[in-house]
Amino acid sequence: MGLERQGSDKPLSKVESIKTASNYLHQHIADEAHNGSTHFTEDAATILKFHGSYQQDDRDVRTQMKREGKEKAFSFMVRVRIPGGKCTAAQYLANDHLATTIGNGSLRITTRQELQLHGVLKTDLPTAIKAINESLLSTLAACGDVERNVLCCPAPIKDSIHTAMQADVDRFASHFAPRSPGYYDVWLDGEKVANPTFPKPEAAKVKTAGDDDVEPIYGKTYLPRKFKTAFAFPDDNCTDVHANDLGYLAIVENGEIVGYNVLVGGGLGTTPSADKTFPYLGKPLCYVPREEILAIGEGVIKVYRDFGNRSDRKRARLKYIIHDWGIEAFRAKVEEYLGKPIADPKPVEVSDVDDHLGWNEQGDGKLWLGIPIENGRIKDEGSLNLMTCLREYFTKYGTPARFTCQQKVLLADIDPKNKAEIEALLEKHGVAQVEKVSTVRRWSMACVAFPTCGLAVTEAERALPDVMDLLEVELKKLGLESDRFTVRMTGCPNGCARPYNSDIGFVGRSARKNADGTPGPGTYTIFLGGRTQGDRLNIEYKDYVPVEQLAETLVPVLTRYKAERLEGEAFGDFCHRVGVESLDAAVV
Repeated sequence: MGLERQGSDKPLSKVESIKTASNYLHQHIADEAHNGSTHFTEDAATILKFHGSYQQDDRDVRTQMKREGKEKAFSFMVRVRIPGGKCTAAQYLANDHLATTIGNGSLRITTRQELQLHGVLKTDLPTAIKAINESLLSTLAACGDVERNVLCCPAPIKDSIHTAMQADVDRFASHFAPRSPGYYDVWLDGEKVANPTFPKPEAAKVKTAGDDDVEPIYGKTYLPRKFKTAFAFPDDNCTDVHANDLGYLAIVENGEIVGYNVLVGGGLGTTPSADKTFPYLGKPLCYVPREEILAIGEGVIKVYRDFGNRSDRKRARLKYIIHDWGIEAFRAKVEEYLGKPIADPKPVEVSDVDDHLGWNEQGDGKLWLGIPIENGRIKDEGSLNLMTCLREYFTKYGTPARFTCQQKVLLADIDPKNKAEIEALLEKHGVAQVEKVSTVRRWSMACVAFPTCGLAVTEAERALPDVMDLLEVELKKLGLESDRFTVRMTGCPNGCARPYNSDIGFVGRSARKNADGTPGPGTYTIFLGGRTQGDRLNIEYKDYVPVEQLAETLVPVLTRYKAERLEGEAFGDFCHRVGVESLDAAVV
């Protein structure tokens, strides 16, 4: 076909050299993990991501530390890889213990169904990673240029299709985990914990020239960039399948999953100053029966491994291959790797999404309770003692949990006789059930941003609650408080909270300093016209909007929506139909 690797005529990026020199994730980390320093060198910090941790510093005090001639206030984020968000009570309590003893006293549910510890010092990293593995979870490949945490509908419904999808996700996550012993050598004295969640990977199903003895799927330099996979149902796209590099959309016939439509190329990160970057939604590639999910996954990932851009990391995601080649050329190359043709996708698309909150029946006589958690942050603050509440819950009842891609927690396997008692526990600790949370806040989420994320240009998690306060007031004035639409905020354009396919996206544009010199919420770009279902990108509406003006800037648009919407038309659909560029016009 004459297709060549993107950037093949240019020198490899520095990160590629670091990966090669790491000797399958051993070097740099092994040399520095126990040397007593407060931080890793740049090369080691790059490899540390593959082990599930990011080196960070407290940006609230960065200026002060520099002024005083001190080094940065280094700490580490530790991310726990949890396929499908499934977590036992013991596993949750193990993470709670780490957060309160060596972390910053909080846990965070991510938009990829994981838990994150923040504020861990370098000397405590071995303790954290060992304890997480002893709880039969892992941090391996929670970050880095590999398959990240694999997403699955978290609803603990006891039926054949949910059970089948969860089994497929577990099998997929195990198969695509890195196979180098480097992680275990550094943190666990070379011993692999007998973890039933991550059984021994199966043999590679697709043999290609680029395979490797140690890492048959990834090779010595792993992937050009991170790679994300999600499984979803057409009538419940709660995992935002179109925003992933690889998506599996279930095809259900006669109450059983018979196969999946495979989508490729989703990815939302972008750099505003670089036109060569852009958000992109996954495109349908083919249909496969259930038994072929690993083979098609290998085919896609190996084409990406061999043809992805390894010179320019800003343009190294799979979406740029799909965009530049076109889906038909990409499909032909995947078929070449598979050694056989692939079937056309079925005429099935996403139609709805559920956040699974509130009380629900599981189908086995038990209940689950979905609890709204603002921006995924589990902590005790003021009258809300969420961390204490969940600790008491898991200690007393011992039932499992599921984490959602909307940063919420589902408490599963609840005996109906305990319902009133659990509600009393929540009320005691100031934890609101979903009925007491506004619709707009229920469907909102933000990335971490300041003070720990090194990429953030302004606030997100700490800024969004105040924005939501103002937006709730305006929606109530307009009588729109019951309308469902997604609001997502990020502190930079990288899109971790998936702002580019939401009804309303707030993307951090510039910083603002507080009177004491610490960073504060600055300006944002407003994007409108996406959909709660996640299958359409939104469009820039206003740029450089100060945080305190975000809600009021939306009032004219919301006013037009109320006056001009069609019957049953959602807010994002209205903005898309009218045209974002004409939304400033007066109400007709």
